[in-house]
Amino acid sequence: MSEIFDQAKALLEEIKNASIQTPEELEQFRIKYIGSKGLVKGLFGHMRSVAPEQKKEFGLLVNEVKQTAENKHKSLKENLSASSSEKVEIPDLSLNAGTEFTGSRHPISIVKNDIIEIFSRIGFDVVEGPEIEDDWHNFTGLNTPEHHPARDMQDTFYIQTDPVRLLRTQTSSVQVRVMENQQPPIRIICPGRVYRNETISARAHCVFHQVEGLYIDKGVSFADLKQMLLYFARSYFGPETKIRLRPSYFPFTEPSAEVDISCFICGGDGCSICKKTGWVEILGCGMVDPNVLESSGIDPDVYSGYAWGMGIERPAMLKYKIDDIRLFYENDIRFLKQFAKA
Repeated sequence: MSEIFDQAKALLEEIKNASIQTPEELEQFRIKYIGSKGLVKGLFGHMRSVAPEQKKEFGLLVNEVKQTAENKHKSLKENLSASSSEKVEIPDLSLNAGTEFTGSRHPISIVKNDIIEIFSRIGFDVVEGPEIEDDWHNFTGLNTPEHHPARDMQDTFYIQTDPVRLLRTQTSSVQVRVMENQQPPIRIICPGRVYRNETISARAHCVFHQVEGLYIDKGVSFADLKQMLLYFARSYFGPETKIRLRPSYFPFTEPSAEVDISCFICGGDGCSICKKTGWVEILGCGMVDPNVLESSGIDPDVYSGYAWGMGIERPAMLKYKIDDIRLFYENDIRFLKQFAKA
């Protein structure tokens, strides 16, 4: 039995004299002595072979070995932690902090939000709708029946497996959905992404953004439309901005007009932006055709209204002096960094 006691005493001295220099050596110490299969636990297994009159003495010795091993491990761990923290280099807090690009809103989102804010001030609600539309809401409900030549104005992406479905070519489809489900007064703007099968170039893209407006009530006139357009132009492009309306054609408005603003770059004197004319086209508009009102369940003898629509990319290009529409879709970090707030 003395061999078991000698073995425990030798293990106790070995633990006391253990020298540890690295975290790896500390982990090996833990596994060897106090792990689930370590030497200390093995000593407890010898208790059943110790004579009854020696069990108390042996138990005290084994507990001493166990406590010594655990305390040694704790002490070594603290020493290693203290030694490691002493090696940490404290940075020079007097140095200037470096600035990092943490992201920003996309210029299209910035301009869209600016436009929404301007119209929200005069009571327009924001309404959105699906980008995958049916033919009725995108064309027929807007006074553009099948085989109507106006359909050729927009080269459309149709869904191959369902020819009745298409990628909307205009957010006017949202206006139809509202008119079908709501009686006047209606005062809404409809921002969103639209799609047309166009050749991509510096001035055109197959994906772009629009915001369209609709106001229907009793007694709405063309004069109301013109005043609203002037309010928007001066709110967005500056208080000295002038507007002019040129006759045009859209199947869902009559009469229809294209709207130009005086060039805010050259003040109307003529520059490369306005092509030396002093004017820049920004949107199309007109009085809602009675056929559109009637097809949506609104009595054109009681109500009238105006509608307008504009691309978001164009005012964004004007505002930020961007000469290539493709930059909006390339996700070039060098381009997007310019719109981060300081």
